Amino acid sequence: MIQDFVVITGFSGAGKSQAMATFEDAGYFCVDNLPPEMIGSLADLFGHEGSKVEHAAVASDTRGGGYFEGLVKVLEELERRGVPFRLLFLEASDPVLINRFKETRRRHPLADGGSVEGAIRTEREVLEPLKERADVSIDTSDLSAARLRKVVADKMLPHGKIGRLAVTFLTFGFKHGTPRDADLSFDVRFLPNPHYEAELRELTGLDDAVIDYVEGSDGIDAFYEHLTPLFDYLLPKYEQEGKSHLTVGIGCTGGRHRSVVIGEHLARVYAPRGDLLVDVVHRDVQKPPRRP
Repeated sequence: MIQDFVVITGFSGAGKSQAMATFEDAGYFCVDNLPPEMIGSLADLFGHEGSKVEHAAVASDTRGGGYFEGLVKVLEELERRGVPFRLLFLEASDPVLINRFKETRRRHPLADGGSVEGAIRTEREVLEPLKERADVSIDTSDLSAARLRKVVADKMLPHGKIGRLAVTFLTFGFKHGTPRDADLSFDVRFLPNPHYEAELRELTGLDDAVIDYVEGSDGIDAFYEHLTPLFDYLLPKYEQEGKSHLTVGIGCTGGRHRSVVIGEHLARVYAPRGDLLVDVVHRDVQKPPRRP
């Protein structure tokens, strides 16, 4: 019988195919572009005692045309019947969605000869009731395909231990914009900037010379003395709440030096504990340094 039934929906171009691939790789029975009216029947089929499907994911979106507007009613009916499911909602900012359609040269399913901008506005109105019902909502604006799959896996797939928290230390540069998916953010621009040292400018926080510079900075020890106890207090609280994934943003000016060193430091502190799934992602480390 079914143990986990996931319904995936959201904006066209927001990454539903990548989300579906994540579930497929995890062994879920997956159905893409399913008309809402068929979701209930499929859930019934999976619920039969003889069904061999234990984990399933279905995607339903505006590609279904007029049928899609019935999705809210279908979900309400599933709840009324006591059918357990989780709703994953994917979104992105208008400029990002527009660029994605331009890059792929795909037609927006609601464009109907009109502009992509207008189609996205229409889609936003249609999707609003579903966003409010979502168990998990992910803004994919700043996420690469690989990063999106990681976030979906951390937030949606079961881990080995119930309540085990996946923590991602995400380093970034404020000049490139703050990450939309960060649950907590810390600004480390108060530390001396290696960018202004000519011999360090082209290096990154993964290089020993930069690590030595940042870790030897005035104020770094006091910062860790305040930050580590804060995490020691917060992380168990998030676990108790049942949160499955926490993204901690660490930001400096360009995202190449100070934030990278600190992100790696925190990963080394918390990864060995064993009760957390720790990951570190350096969003902007490969971007060229600004000229002095």
